[in-house]
Amino acid sequence: MPSRLLRRLDSVGAGWILRQSGVQFGTVQLRGRPIVSRVDGSVISIGDNVVLCSRSQDTALGVTTPVILRTLRSGALLSIGDDVGVSGAVICAARSVVIGNSVLIGSGAIICDTDFHAPHMSIGRRYAPLPDPADSDGVVIGDDCFIGARAMILKGVRVGAGSVVGAGSIVTKSVAPGSIVAGNPARAVRAVVDS
Repeated sequence: MPSRLLRRLDSVGAGWILRQSGVQFGTVQLRGRPIVSRVDGSVISIGDNVVLCSRSQDTALGVTTPVILRTLRSGALLSIGDDVGVSGAVICAARSVVIGNSVLIGSGAIICDTDFHAPHMSIGRRYAPLPDPADSDGVVIGDDCFIGARAMILKGVRVGAGSVVGAGSIVTKSVAPGSIVAGNPARAVRAVVDS
């Protein structure tokens, strides 16, 4: 199917898919079909000029999964600002995940504000229900950040404005604005240099 026709089908389907899921949204381009699930009483909000890329041919690296946007509890907030690009990433909110404006999120990245299980992993407790989120569990990604492919941003993390998270990094602690972090666990490598 020609790419122009695919883009037209995506734009027609974008509103329907997001409305069916109860998402509040501005102008959104879908490239392929995302998975969106919103628990009643929670909010998924997407700003203007947002691109959600779930189809490999529409991004240089390709994607291994579609974009997944999910709230896990009533009262949860998943907010995506304006001018954001997301390629095959998973974003889950049990309490709150807030992504600022002009953020790029690479293929296979995971952003979540929960561990999805109780802190203890003893036999017989591994299938316990989702733990109640704490106020400190929320995740904030500041404006103008770049989150590399397959990076993980875990609960309680704030990524300061203008920062870069290297591909494959696991971010367990907050990142100062204008920093480049990489590794497992992610550590500051250097400051972002304005060009």
